[in-house]
Amino acid sequence: MIRHIVFFTANSKAHIDQIIDGLSILTTIPHARRLEVARNRKTDQLRNDIDIVVYGEFDNEAELAAYKAHDLYHESIRRVRPLRELRFAADYSLADVAS
Repeated sequence: MIRHIVFFTANSKAHIDQIIDGLSILTTIPHARRLEVARNRKTDQLRNDIDIVVYGEFDNEAELAAYKAHDLYHESIRRVRPLRELRFAADYSLADVAS
């Protein structure tokens, strides 16, 4: 299984809800086993820069690639890119997790 995690910061706090709306269309893409979009609770004691988190689980690389190729993924980018400041993404396989 592949885990896909993306962190966003808004270029204005006024845009956070619009970004969440734009990212929420990703949850309708059928290739993810699980996909969540959430506002960061900002309870970390050191830094709270991240505004929004996207968390996804995919059965394999092919499903993740199909998700990223889907028209709704590109529509989400079109809506969100002008409103965000930073985007950090990470993908990892459960097979790579150190015990």
